[in-house]
Amino acid sequence: MAEGPWPVVDAPLVCVIEDDQAVQRLLARILMAEGYRVVSVSDGKHALSVIAEHQPHLILLDVTMPGADGHEICRRLRADPRTFALPVIIVTARGAVEDIVAGLDAGANDFVTKPFHQLELLARMRSAVRMRAVVLRMEEAHAIVAALANAVEAKDATLDGHCRRMAHRAARLAVQVGLRDVDLDGVAYGALLHDVGKIAIPEPLLHKVGPLTDADRATLARHPEIGERICRPLRSARSFTPIIRHHHERWDGRGYPDGLRHDAIPLGARIVAVADAYDAMHQGRPYRPARSREEACDELRREAGRQFDPTLVPMFIDEIDQAEAGLPPGVPLPPAARLFAAPHSDDRIPAPAAR
Repeated sequence: MAEGPWPVVDAPLVCVIEDDQAVQRLLARILMAEGYRVVSVSDGKHALSVIAEHQPHLILLDVTMPGADGHEICRRLRADPRTFALPVIIVTARGAVEDIVAGLDAGANDFVTKPFHQLELLARMRSAVRMRAVVLRMEEAHAIVAALANAVEAKDATLDGHCRRMAHRAARLAVQVGLRDVDLDGVAYGALLHDVGKIAIPEPLLHKVGPLTDADRATLARHPEIGERICRPLRSARSFTPIIRHHHERWDGRGYPDGLRHDAIPLGARIVAVADAYDAMHQGRPYRPARSREEACDELRREAGRQFDPTLVPMFIDEIDQAEAGLPPGVPLPPAARLFAAPHSDDRIPAPAAR
């Protein structure tokens, strides 16, 4: 293999999916001269099995091929959790605007027309490899966040599934409110980690069935601030630590830890507060039996304007109806909100005067 910008062991592996043998050989020669490793396949029928076997870092994909066209391959890659982030560059002679749009809609990251310029192709490939590295770092960060959420649920059996349900429901409400991109991600992560501070709360107190003393309440009330400190070192923490700190604030200013009221409470925290209250009521707790969906929603309505943002309560209840009817949210939910499948109508969920 020729010298290139990467050591051979670390050289990115490119899968060339191209039925024209001359183009296939040309691409292989160019890539190997630049230090890439190459695996080639000539038809769409075997492309997915080759990708599964070799696990390439990037794919160069023709559109018109026997077996399955490039758009179908791309759609199937995006539907598979193992390959949904795999960079795909379509290399094709079909360069009309509608062809480009069709390729991008199928999930391609980039588009190069034949005859291609070698320097342009290599530049686009380097960009795609760099982007994949960024995505992988984001996935690692997401794994850390999910592990923290699992640690909370493992410590308190009554919270099994609570954080994942919270992320799903809070994100759906955030979509309806109009949040997108970083703000939507922040709500999902904030909901997933809202109770992470309970890692520092003694287990006997978390499992206590009888009435809480003033000292008990004071200890429990520390978990939002503890959770904020735990998550602050995470790179993306700025988008969700205010949610963790303020999810027990109340619309009327009688919450904790800072006694914020009305719009002074971050919007994400107001969203999570409604979802948290509903889940605690509908799912039940050792100190409180589960309530029906209707009872939980009635309690939310009664507390609108006191405990909860009055504009969010009817939107949240509407979103529960939408989810139970099997209707998807207006935009795809972020990964942190997809750890829990949309609930069925008989699913039980957690509660208002949450501890």
